[in-house]
Amino acid sequence: MTNRIVVVGGGTGGTVVSNRLAEELASEIDDGDVEVSLVSDDTKHVYKPVFLYVPFGAAEPEDGVRDLRDLVDERVNIVTNRVRRVDTDEKRLYCQDGDEVLDYDTLVLATGAKLDPDAVPGFREGAHHFYSAEGAERLRDALAEFDGGRLVLSVVGTPHMCPAAPLEFTFIVDDWLRSRGLREDTDLVYTYPMARSHGKPEVAEWADPILAERGVRVETDFVVDAVDPDERVVSAKNGAEVGYDLLVGIPPHRGDELIIDSGLGDAGWVDVDQRTLRATATEDVYAIGDTAALPIPKAGSAAHFQAFTVAERIAAEVRGRTPTKRYDGKTVCFVETGLDEASFVSFDYETPATMRQPSKPIHWAKHAYNESYWLTARGML
Repeated sequence: MTNRIVVVGGGTGGTVVSNRLAEELASEIDDGDVEVSLVSDDTKHVYKPVFLYVPFGAAEPEDGVRDLRDLVDERVNIVTNRVRRVDTDEKRLYCQDGDEVLDYDTLVLATGAKLDPDAVPGFREGAHHFYSAEGAERLRDALAEFDGGRLVLSVVGTPHMCPAAPLEFTFIVDDWLRSRGLREDTDLVYTYPMARSHGKPEVAEWADPILAERGVRVETDFVVDAVDPDERVVSAKNGAEVGYDLLVGIPPHRGDELIIDSGLGDAGWVDVDQRTLRATATEDVYAIGDTAALPIPKAGSAAHFQAFTVAERIAAEVRGRTPTKRYDGKTVCFVETGLDEASFVSFDYETPATMRQPSKPIHWAKHAYNESYWLTARGML
């Protein structure tokens, strides 16, 4: 009887785990004992960190797009459809188009995080962002026309994808404005919904003196309540307000509806064992990447390391062995500190975040990684 492994989601986590499963279980797949399927509602794979550079003319959205089929091992079946519900009792997936039904023995959920701009009144009309191709292009056009005033970077809420990105944008736009002779005419403001400038205290302690040195005004405990696009004001739940000429916001995020509809997580994030990444609510289901409710940021590197862990555990289970591979919370991130310098941060469940001194070599290392990311997606790095 064929062991059916189904992965839902064609982002970093889903792509890497599918490729690693194909590698780990190559002989079993070739013999017909195992079948690996990847279900995605898009035929494209998008590397979203590229969007950070689009507003500054340093990249195009298509630089971060590849055909999913070109990235996924030929041993993996790709199903282009949207899963709308998981029946964990019957081990069955119900899809949106054509009433397609898929059965599984082991399920990996890598459904990611979704943008929810309408969760904050006025955000869609009054704020720009760089978390999608369309948003990044609109922001590029707005920046091209910006000639001074108050530019506000506002983190609307957490969790959100790529937690370093708000700081990166602030540092890059500061450099970009200086290069255009506009910094003296611009009041740069950064707001964050917690009592510090970043969720990781070590990152906040590192960032605060840099923000101060560059003359960036920081508003903490600023939980965005609404945006008034007519008056150009962003307001917080505590009554604070900040006026703007150009507002760049980190959109509200939510989990996938199928997680909620399937009873796997009230907020769209799946509760998992933080070491094994197995769902706590049901058997034979794993969750990785942004989908997993873990005490770490929603970062692509975390999804990458988690995918390796889950693939190795599933391979052991298929072979009737006791899985021993565990995820230690490892996360690594490059952090741009301007147009030509960057830092680097690493941490895990036990080790606090460590920041590196910003430098040009780290900046170019990040760009080198952006170019080699496609090897990561293929599970080769």
